[in-house]
Amino acid sequence: MNDLFEKLTNELLQKNEHLSYAQARAWVELLWSDFEASYARVGKYHGNEMTEQIVSKWIAQHGERLHLVQTQNPKYKHLINQEDHLKH
Repeated sequence: MNDLFEKLTNELLQKNEHLSYAQARAWVELLWSDFEASYARVGKYHGNEMTEQIVSKWIAQHGERLHLVQTQNPKYKHLINQEDHLKH
């Protein structure tokens, strides 16, 4: 799983130079868990391959603007909302 997150984090870092590694990783984990939770809730979860494809698609479509989004999710907001991270 760590390899998938690493791959997706690197995809996001290539799309968005405003994010630090920690912020990009937090976004990947947030997108991943949101997708899994949503599809599992309705009984249509199809595994890691589908989740990877969807998260990769979201990164391609929205990754360059993710630094503009603030989250209220308590698990991630201390990582995503900070502006003092070192950028890659």
